[in-house]
Amino acid sequence: MSRKKFDDDQIINKVYEYRVLSHLSQKELADAVGVSKQTILVMEKGNYSPSLKLAFRIANYFDVPITDIFSYAKGDETDEH
Repeated sequence: MSRKKFDDDQIINKVYEYRVLSHLSQKELADAVGVSKQTILVMEKGNYSPSLKLAFRIANYFDVPITDIFSYAKGDETDEH
């Protein structure tokens, strides 16, 4: 039986764009959604995928559907034997 590996899948986000358009600092957004400034920083750099709960908090803060800020990018699928 083989299993698919999805190691290259990514969550793409527009947190930076929404934050800047709203004239917010990373600290202000972090405080508003209950995380550290560092969390916002690494998320904006694409080095951190938020939990579903945090993704919803961010989308709710900006009053937009979650899919306006976060999207899924499918990587190469490989069979693992």
